[in-house]
Amino acid sequence: MVVMNPIQTQKKDIRNRLLGQRDLIPHLMKMTYDQRICHFLWELMERMGHQTVHTYLPMGSEIDIFPFIGKCLQHKKTIIAPQTLPGRRFNNLELTSLQDVELGIFGTMHPAGNRVFEGSYDLIVLPGLACDAEKYRVGYGGGYYDTFLADWPEAHKVGVFYPFQQIEKVPREPHDMPLDDLLIGRDGSIVFS
Repeated sequence: MVVMNPIQTQKKDIRNRLLGQRDLIPHLMKMTYDQRICHFLWELMERMGHQTVHTYLPMGSEIDIFPFIGKCLQHKKTIIAPQTLPGRRFNNLELTSLQDVELGIFGTMHPAGNRVFEGSYDLIVLPGLACDAEKYRVGYGGGYYDTFLADWPEAHKVGVFYPFQQIEKVPREPHDMPLDDLLIGRDGSIVFS
């Protein structure tokens, strides 16, 4: 039996509650938020001059950023997506086509072909289940992004969230680190912090 500390228990409760809410978001509202978030991600890319993006490939009710990824590919940006491995590790693979993906562990998708990327990242786009005004996030609890982000302090880290995912304060553990920015869909617009 795994014994959780109080912060881990709080995070688990937040995950369960907000994952349930996210699964119930009305389709039209989800599409509106997703489109706006993709639009603002692209504007951020252009404004900052980012060329290399590490991003998740959406699954389930996560924010659908495939249109953003597709636009990046059309404009010859380098897209890297993680292949989830045991032991809280990612194998970071180059994505060359949205059709060139395969199913991995935990139901995650990753680029096919095992083209491991050895360079650096300008932008890292992260999913999450909750965030707060201080730019901390609650992920899925596997610790994969905590491990990964510690290796890339210079990359611009942006989390994408629906409005109900912003909470008063994310419970924090010593290894948690804030993101640089949050994109939060709100009433058809975006809050960018």
